[in-house]
Amino acid sequence: SGRHEVWSWKTASKESLCLMWQKVKVQLMLSMSFLTAVLWYCRRLYSFLAQLLKRWSNYLQRKFIRNVSVLPEVDLLGYSAKEWKGETKQAKQMREAYEELFRSCHIKYLRQVKRDNYSVIRAVLFQIFSQGVPFPSWMKERDILKLPEKLLYSQGCNWIQQYSFGPERYTGPNAFGKLRKCMEALKTNWAEISATRDHEERGNLCNTLFSDESKEYKLYEAIKFIMLYEVVEANEQIKSREEPVHNLFSLLFARDSSSDPLSFMMNHLNSIGDSICLDQVELLLLGYLLQVKIRVYRLHRFNTEEFQVNYPDEYRREWNEVSLLTEDDRYYHIALFRT
Repeated sequence: SGRHEVWSWKTASKESLCLMWQKVKVQLMLSMSFLTAVLWYCRRLYSFLAQLLKRWSNYLQRKFIRNVSVLPEVDLLGYSAKEWKGETKQAKQMREAYEELFRSCHIKYLRQVKRDNYSVIRAVLFQIFSQGVPFPSWMKERDILKLPEKLLYSQGCNWIQQYSFGPERYTGPNAFGKLRKCMEALKTNWAEISATRDHEERGNLCNTLFSDESKEYKLYEAIKFIMLYEVVEANEQIKSREEPVHNLFSLLFARDSSSDPLSFMMNHLNSIGDSICLDQVELLLLGYLLQVKIRVYRLHRFNTEEFQVNYPDEYRREWNEVSLLTEDDRYYHIALFRT
């Protein structure tokens, strides 16, 4: 009986331990399953947050870095050495041209401008704003917001419905309203920035404005439309023979592709910002209507009379000056003087 009791006790203990182990085993399996699920969830959450952070970072880069259309100033000769390495004839000539700018013209820095077909308008307008240049005198005398209305209704230019807005290439009956918004953007931003006397604050306003594609493109389209308006006005003056016009309009109308305002718009203005940039005659017109002397250093014309050119070549002494440099007459950068 003693052996039987011992055996019964051992059996009971073993069964109890087995029962406890089964319970513990179930708990362990449940805990392991739970931990596995938690780890899997955390891993998925980490992966999701990492992707979200990457997308947000890319968005911020596109919004605030890649969209900056005028970069901070850089050393002129450092830029030249970086961009024109090697010993080819072209590279040597470009480095010599940059050295001439540095040595004789006292240009020590440049600001790179986004390489698109608005490049020269952007470079000119950025300098006008950053210098705090006020409205041209003719803009002060008339409301530029009314120019689209005047052209469409007073002068009967219904063909402005065929106006294209750069890369958007938008045409149709809504062109008038869109032009009005562009003119509003130009007038509002120009007035605000030119009224800002603090140089640093004005610079910050410019950097913000020229980092927003939708806003800055409106400025360029407004400038293009003002160019068209001036061409229409000059054409009317030539027809009526009331008063002489600037000789740049004679150059403009002498081209087969711009013999009248409509052909000027269709063959030139509509493609600016999309597939072409301003040519030499249009640079003359740009400087004339904005009442600034645009000084351009054409590096590919180094050692020729066309190395340094002013647009327009006839300007008033009181006009402000903006300085650009170009390597190919297509893309332009801002030249900065240091005495």
